[in-house]
Amino acid sequence: MAKRQSRATYKPLLLTTTIRNPERFKDFMFVLYKYNGQILSNELIEEIEKDLFTIGLYKPIKRPQSVKDKWRGVPKNELALIPLTRKEAKQVYDMNDPRQNPAIKGHKEAGFDKGWPSRFQTQYMLMRTLGFVKYSIGEPIVFSEVGIYLASSTKISIIGDSISREPSDTPQYEQMAFMQAFAKYQRGNPFIRELNDNIPLILLLQVIKKLNANPNYGNCGISYKELPLVIFWKNNDAEELYQRIVKLRKEHGYNPSNEVIEEICTQEILGGFKRFDLDSIVHEYPDDFLRKMRLTGLVSFRGAGRFIDINHVEDAKVDYIIDTYSSYKKYETEEEFFQYMSTIDDNLFSKQAVNLSKNDAAKKLSQWVHVYSWKQIKTELKHLSSKSSSKDDVLKFISAPARLEFLTALAIKSRFPNILVVPNYSCDDEGLPTSTAGGNKGDIECFEKPNGILVEVTMAEGRTQTMMEVWPIERHLKDFQEKASNAQCVFVAPSIFSDTNRQIEFVLQTSQLLIRPYAINNFIEYLENKEHLYCQV
Repeated sequence: MAKRQSRATYKPLLLTTTIRNPERFKDFMFVLYKYNGQILSNELIEEIEKDLFTIGLYKPIKRPQSVKDKWRGVPKNELALIPLTRKEAKQVYDMNDPRQNPAIKGHKEAGFDKGWPSRFQTQYMLMRTLGFVKYSIGEPIVFSEVGIYLASSTKISIIGDSISREPSDTPQYEQMAFMQAFAKYQRGNPFIRELNDNIPLILLLQVIKKLNANPNYGNCGISYKELPLVIFWKNNDAEELYQRIVKLRKEHGYNPSNEVIEEICTQEILGGFKRFDLDSIVHEYPDDFLRKMRLTGLVSFRGAGRFIDINHVEDAKVDYIIDTYSSYKKYETEEEFFQYMSTIDDNLFSKQAVNLSKNDAAKKLSQWVHVYSWKQIKTELKHLSSKSSSKDDVLKFISAPARLEFLTALAIKSRFPNILVVPNYSCDDEGLPTSTAGGNKGDIECFEKPNGILVEVTMAEGRTQTMMEVWPIERHLKDFQEKASNAQCVFVAPSIFSDTNRQIEFVLQTSQLLIRPYAINNFIEYLENKEHLYCQV
């Protein structure tokens, strides 16, 4: 890769707009991994894009009627339920190709032709910059070791006329991959056109440590309202940034107006040479930044989302990252930077995240019951039922599958406070999930003496639900019987497919294991009207 020649400028940090939800990165990597080692060409890009369309991971605007029917009601950022045929995928490709449809405004990326080749570059360029995969036209696609780990943290299959995403036995691989990537990621790298010179994650961690060391600030981290200063900051001087935040707090407390933040970022830091949309400065950029930083497992929320702090169960890794990567070498070429980013640091990539103990996670859950009212819990569960997004300052940063596990555990604890509720999802020091429970164990264990209830949840529906959920639940329930002799399972999903009910009946007849299926809305109704979670049969 040659050194990129361009006019560099100072910019606010916005890592990508093409894939707004960073939890979809592993899905894009999973699709691309099929082509690892193949020579990248416009023809191969067409095959990759058609694979993305087939499962609905990317849904272009122009579609034939049959595709409209298959994608109707599917949220933009969700996989489709029914796969496209290869003919339909080709139709979508052609209808949205500016070379064949002049009404389509295609853009041009350096080194890639206008249209779909450039769209491919915008989809995967951050993956390349983070050291996960290397590619260029005429060269083989090469996954790094850390990229392979990321791609293997999910599995998407087409079985018959259904699309399935299987739970990974190693959800921590995603966190480990992004922890390493953002510990190294330099803003002024050869892949992008920026003069900003810092490692955003390290700058954030250093400033939080300095704020927490100040006895006047209550050891709660950095305010969400102060994040734009980190995002716009030009250099890697954490002390200077810390002092600017101290000055801001002296003048405006913890709640400066949006206009004050705008003036600091655009006039004081960047010198006023360019205007930015106010909502982007105070909401869009901070939200994007937080979603990326949460992927590392190193940051947590305080004050119901008002403050961002270090996840203290990972203090050892935070200290190691600051000590190891605060002073960094600048790289002149894309090839050199990729080699640096893709080299695994064994001290970070331990393949096992540090998590709160199960007992502590259960205690934290009891605390969240006092933060979220039953009405709020119900509302958020109904958002998941309808596949709509959350507006909550904390929950919106948690992926839908992990959010369903958290809210289901919270709902049970809220309605039945005397039940011991032990979640198996990985969580930070506040008890907020950083990933779902691994595929080799149940989601939530509940103990209502002398009975045990294993609670399994999924966002899957339709045939995918039937194929991927019931048999693992049966295995988990058998294992759970070792902890509670009177054991049964509650299964919760946005809706329950008819074939799922038949499979559940079969398990009862053949194994004498009771699985009680509930659509989310029906489970809410059960919790509101019953005195016990365990159901006498």
